[in-house]
Amino acid sequence: MRCWRHTCGGGHRTRASTTSNGFKFHFSSMCRGHLISDKSRLVDELTRTIRDVHNFPKPGIVFKDVTPVLLDVELFRQAMKAMAEPYRDARITRVVSIESRGFLFGAPIALELGAGVVPIRKPGKLPAATQRVEYALEYGSDALEMHHDAVQAGDRVLVVDDVLATGGTANAAAQLVAGTGAAVIGFTFLIELDFLKGRQRLQGRRVEALLHYA
Repeated sequence: MRCWRHTCGGGHRTRASTTSNGFKFHFSSMCRGHLISDKSRLVDELTRTIRDVHNFPKPGIVFKDVTPVLLDVELFRQAMKAMAEPYRDARITRVVSIESRGFLFGAPIALELGAGVVPIRKPGKLPAATQRVEYALEYGSDALEMHHDAVQAGDRVLVVDDVLATGGTANAAAQLVAGTGAAVIGFTFLIELDFLKGRQRLQGRRVEALLHYA
């Protein structure tokens, strides 16, 4: 089952549903101005374009491949506008994007919001002095690094990635940013896998996602 919901400033609400791949799916959005008429078409095009890849990266996993969205210029543009829209008035000064697919979305969202873009990378990838946070995985640990001068106290930061799954990496990115004294205003994702309960690890911060799979 999948369903989507469309909500606009004038109280107009529409719902629809269909079935696909055993997932529950819903879409919700707040609309402004001329974007109102585009939202229902946007969700339809995104769900049709995102590709299921079975048994990747390991057997039993159905991977949501967003790369076909990147090939459609207008669809990609509208998706980036929609991901930025909830934070349009939040005075964001830095958009932090998480390696690696987060880079694809972080840069255009930063341009939408008039903010600088900051890459957060795995250890050893950034050329200048960095600060680092380590975080636990189900088995073992991992780490993220950010240039020490990329985010400063007083910055208002939006964290961007393609998918919110278990939330471990996004939470680590927020910890790295918070360690500078900057404010993490929220997160925005193209997809949220609700059944993995990732937003519970994000400490009550604002989380926005265009597409939800339950």
